[in-house]
Amino acid sequence: MLLAGVDLSASSRKPTYISLLDEDLRAGILSASEDSEIIEVLREAKPSIVGIDAPLSLPLKGGVRGCERILASLGVRFFPPMIPSMAALTRRGIRLRSALEALGFVVIEVYPGGSQDLLCIPRKKSLSRLREGLEGLGVRLPPGRLSGDALDAVTAAYTVFLYSSGDYLRITSEDCSLVLPLPRCLPRSPTRRY
Repeated sequence: MLLAGVDLSASSRKPTYISLLDEDLRAGILSASEDSEIIEVLREAKPSIVGIDAPLSLPLKGGVRGCERILASLGVRFFPPMIPSMAALTRRGIRLRSALEALGFVVIEVYPGGSQDLLCIPRKKSLSRLREGLEGLGVRLPPGRLSGDALDAVTAAYTVFLYSSGDYLRITSEDCSLVLPLPRCLPRSPTRRY
């Protein structure tokens, strides 16, 4: 069984990282730019499930979905999907999800930063500590230096692994569905309410 995590960039001018994770938690990392290239990588790999790190739906009203409100109550920091820096990513995520589902892929929304918080490992501000945290979970990373975006793709794939194992938390509301790991810890204090 092969699983995929996609750390989607807002624009094709910046690489999107794709991590392919096998049943032994061996992670491979690829990059692509255009949507067509991302789709081709996934068509060749044939993962059972694809987790995309991007909002995959729009808020029903306002700039925040129900999922983000729940994240805030858990103390997990996030970026609202329709702020200027996130709007292009949200639109691209929705398009990519639609294209992949039309090809028969099972696609879920994941959030590596939230997964890292709930797994008690650092976010990508400390790449060496994030790498150690992932390896401590049993993930077998390729040798050499990996970027924060590549490690987020691996975290996305690991979240998909937990989902496929039944070891996950699904946050749902009328306008979104987000998969996260079952919490091993919670962030220190809740963020502002939305």
